[in-house]
Amino acid sequence: MGAAGALDPRRPNETLQRLLCGGGPGNASGWNRSLCDLLRSPPGPPPADLEFTVRVLLYALIFLLSVFGNSLIILVLVLNRRLRTVTNSFLLSLALSDLLLALCCMPFTLVPSLMGTFIFGPSVCKLVAYLMSISVSVSTFSLVAIAIERYSAICNPLQSRVWQTRSHAYRVIASTWLLSLLLMLPYAIFSTTVPTRPGLTQCQHRWPSQPFKQAWYILLLLILFFIPGMVMAVAYGLISRELYRGIRFEMDVKREATGLQHGSTEPLAPGMEDDGCYVQLARPGGALELSLLGRVGTGQQDRARVNSSQAMLLAKKRVIRMLIVIVVMFFLCWLPIFSANTWRAFAAASAQRALSGAPISFIHLLSYTSACTNPLIYCFMNRRFRSAFAATFACCRPRRPRLPPPDDDMPATGASLSKISYTTVSSLGPT
Repeated sequence: MGAAGALDPRRPNETLQRLLCGGGPGNASGWNRSLCDLLRSPPGPPPADLEFTVRVLLYALIFLLSVFGNSLIILVLVLNRRLRTVTNSFLLSLALSDLLLALCCMPFTLVPSLMGTFIFGPSVCKLVAYLMSISVSVSTFSLVAIAIERYSAICNPLQSRVWQTRSHAYRVIASTWLLSLLLMLPYAIFSTTVPTRPGLTQCQHRWPSQPFKQAWYILLLLILFFIPGMVMAVAYGLISRELYRGIRFEMDVKREATGLQHGSTEPLAPGMEDDGCYVQLARPGGALELSLLGRVGTGQQDRARVNSSQAMLLAKKRVIRMLIVIVVMFFLCWLPIFSANTWRAFAAASAQRALSGAPISFIHLLSYTSACTNPLIYCFMNRRFRSAFAATFACCRPRRPRLPPPDDDMPATGASLSKISYTTVSSLGPT
C-alpha cells in the first residue's frame, strides 16, 4: 500500500500529468500548459462529436447519391427516345419526386438539427414543409402506379394493352402530382416557425386541435404507407406467382425440346399439362388448348428453344428476387418515420423524450434512403437502362455502343410462348 499522493507506474498518463502540472492548472508553467490541457482531455472523440460526424457524413452520402443517381436517370430517360415507354414514364416521375425529396428535405432537416434552430424564416418553413410532403406523396403514388402497371402487363396482358399507352401514363402522372398538391395543402397552411428558447426557433406544424392532428397523421399513415404497401405487396406477390408458374412452364418446354432432340415425339404425359396462364385459343364447346409451337423441328431450332428457355428462366428468377427487394425496402424505409409521426401525435411527451436528437434524425435519414435506392432498384439493375446510359455518355468512349433491341422483339420460339404474356419481363429487372 503506497501513500495517497504516490505516483502509480501503471497509469503513465496520470503520472506524467502530475509531474508536469503539479496536480492543478495553476501550478503548470507556461511552456507546458498546453501539454497539461492535452493530458487532461479524455482519450478519443466525445460521443456527441462522434454522433455529429457520423450524422453529417451519412446525410452527405445519401444526399449526393440521391441527387447524382436521380439526375442521371432523368437525363438518360429524356435523351433516349427508345426508352420512352409506359413504365419509364412512371420512373421519370419517380426520379423527379426523389430528386425533389433530396433537395428540399435533407438540407433543411440536417441544418436545423445540427444548429438547434431554424434559420431560414417562416416563409421558407412553409415552402419546405409543403415541398417535402409533395415529394413523399408523389414518390409513393408513383411506386403504386408502377406496381399496378406491371401487374396488368404480366397478369392481364391482353386487356392491359388496350389502355397501357403513354398518353394514359401521362394522365396518371399528372393526376398523382395534382392530387399531391391538393392533399398536402395543410402543411403549407399550418407550418410556421415557433420559438423554443430565447433566440432559437423551430419549423413546426401548428395544427388547429389535437384531434385534427391525430386524424391527419392517421390519414397519412393509411394513404401514404399502409394502403400503398399492401397494394405493392399484393401486386408483386401475384406477379411472382405468375412468373413462378411461367418458370414451371419453361421447364416443361425445355424437357419437351430435349426429348425432341433425342427423337422423341411422345405427347405430354398425364399430369404434365401446359400452364394455363399463357396464350390459349378458344375452341368450339368452350374447350381450351395450349399448343406448343414447333413440336417437330430441326436440331438448330430445338437448341434455340433450349437457350431461350434458359434465358427466360434466369430472367424471371431475377425479377422475383427484385420484387421482394422492392417491397422490403419500401417498408424498411418508411415504417419508422410514419410510426414516429403517429406516436408523436398521440403521445407527444413520451415520443419527444425517446426520439429527440439523434434518433429522429436517423429515422429521417432512413426515409431519405429511398431516394437513392429507387434508382438502383428500378433503373440501374436493368440491362436496357445500363446500355442506354452507356450510349448517352458515349462521348467519353471511342465507340458508341448500340442499344439492345426492344424487349417486345423477343423471338417467339417454342421455348417461349411469352410474346404476349411476358413482353415486359426483361424490363422489370436485371438481365
